[in-house]
Amino acid sequence: MQANSMKDRVAVVTGGARGIGREIVRELVSGGATVVAVDIRADLMADLAANVNAAPGQVDCRAQDVTDSDGFTKLIDDVVEKYGRLDVMVNNAGITRDGLLVTMEDANWELVLKVNLTSAFFGTRAAGKHMMRARSGSIINMASYSGVCGNRGQANYAASKAGLIGLTKTTAKELASRNVRCNAVAPGFIKTEMTDAIPQQAKDIALSMIPLKKMGLPQDIARAVAFLACDDSAYITGQVLSVDGGMHM
Repeated sequence: MQANSMKDRVAVVTGGARGIGREIVRELVSGGATVVAVDIRADLMADLAANVNAAPGQVDCRAQDVTDSDGFTKLIDDVVEKYGRLDVMVNNAGITRDGLLVTMEDANWELVLKVNLTSAFFGTRAAGKHMMRARSGSIINMASYSGVCGNRGQANYAASKAGLIGLTKTTAKELASRNVRCNAVAPGFIKTEMTDAIPQQAKDIALSMIPLKKMGLPQDIARAVAFLACDDSAYITGQVLSVDGGMHM
């Protein structure tokens, strides 16, 4: 992202302490934005602030459980009160609890839906109200290849990400008249702590499905988010941008 392309903008990024979320925070800060990084992992916030807080933007770290509707809504309201605006909402927080459909426990189904989908609804609802009043804003949801194409062993995760796509398109239609955009980014096989734990055989199978024959990097996703956050994408809404090396084809 070009320096100052997000100058004076305020963004909230959930799941911002590590992985793709951390890289999104870094990318938006590098563009000049004030980024409120939200994560349940309070222990990681000091490291985030020390390593990402650099000019031209700044990072404001907040420990918060995004599945707590009242607490998360209050955080969004506090951000607007402190900074006077909210320009970008990135619903990135997500988890996996993989397992075969027929043996999946209820608790693992419900938890993944709650963290990945319901929290994005809470964030969109809270941020959307402020953005509608301001008649400006960009909401970006983190979908997935699994939500576009499905994936064995990920019934809960795929359902949550497919739900995010539906939420994205509905939000785009409802908020467009107030100049508020909503899009989704659908990562494919990205190198993170989560994918590092996958057995090599499974990695090899995944790589064989990718036309570009390589894993993506968190920076690839962060740059796509930054594009949808800034004015370069001002005429784009209701879209799902697949960043997966062609894996979904």
